[in-house]
Amino acid sequence: MNIPTPYRVLVVDDDPSIAELMRDFLENDGFQVLTAGGAEEAFAIFQASEVHCLLLDVMMPGQDGFELCRRIRSVSETPILFLSARDDDVHKIRGLGIGGDDYIVKTASPSEVVARVKAVLRRTGAASRHASRVLDYGRLKLDLSTRELLVDGRSLSLTPKEYELLSLLSGHPRQVFTYEQLLDRLWEGVGDKHTVRVHIARLREKIELDANAPQYVTNVWGIGYRFEAKPV
Repeated sequence: MNIPTPYRVLVVDDDPSIAELMRDFLENDGFQVLTAGGAEEAFAIFQASEVHCLLLDVMMPGQDGFELCRRIRSVSETPILFLSARDDDVHKIRGLGIGGDDYIVKTASPSEVVARVKAVLRRTGAASRHASRVLDYGRLKLDLSTRELLVDGRSLSLTPKEYELLSLLSGHPRQVFTYEQLLDRLWEGVGDKHTVRVHIARLREKIELDANAPQYVTNVWGIGYRFEAKPV
């Protein structure tokens, strides 16, 4: 499989030797690799960077891999492969049941892990989605490579937080994001509903024909927001 460049994998393992081994093999096969030693560090990296696949250790101090998977699944469908020392059906069923795309035992060779990463990306369609990094919604286009927003052919500037908010919502059309999910994803849980509303209002002023009658970012009353348009 030809890997689009850059194609980024986040390896999460509290054992630095395993993380570095995975990094070496993945980079040798053309991937870019980020590493994290725990769940909190991993989620912060996931929020700040474009990640196309996670290789996730199950047993870690503090929040384990299953809890991190649930957290990521609340905001993203990014492929997740569990990497575990335990080879039992209960763990496999649990991992796949909460949204994991594959489950790999650590006795597998690094080359097999790389092959499984490629297979998951191919199976989930992530590789083909990554090949086109422009979200095209007709009069609104968002280039994920350059972070450029075009509305009716005009380039508009976004603040970093506005960009993160628009890319998250537009990357998941029709998916409802609660106030809590948006605060957790973009503000690390700091703030309240007013924080979200203010940024939504500013974003609407830039992208909507009529900010008082939005067609792109709409309210789900009492819950949060969703992006209504579908890609062209």
